[in-house]
Amino acid sequence: MVGPISSAERDSFAFRVKVGLTALIALSAGLIAVQTDAPLTAVLAAIAAGAVVGAPLVWFTIPGSGGRKQREQPEREFRK
Repeated sequence: MVGPISSAERDSFAFRVKVGLTALIALSAGLIAVQTDAPLTAVLAAIAAGAVVGAPLVWFTIPGSGGRKQREQPEREFRK
């Protein structure tokens, strides 16, 4: 049987998603530069700029590590 996902696995996955989205944004900026027939230095600068802009954007839009914090169960009174 499969158990629940641990917090470490959830944090690792969330981090990989954030890095992947940042890379996607950076490569998108580079591809736009390639389409304009920019020189290699401009393409590399566009990729770097995309990473610099993309990282804070992704980390802002996907806050936290992705883990779920367990709420404390409220104490309940049982009536007889």
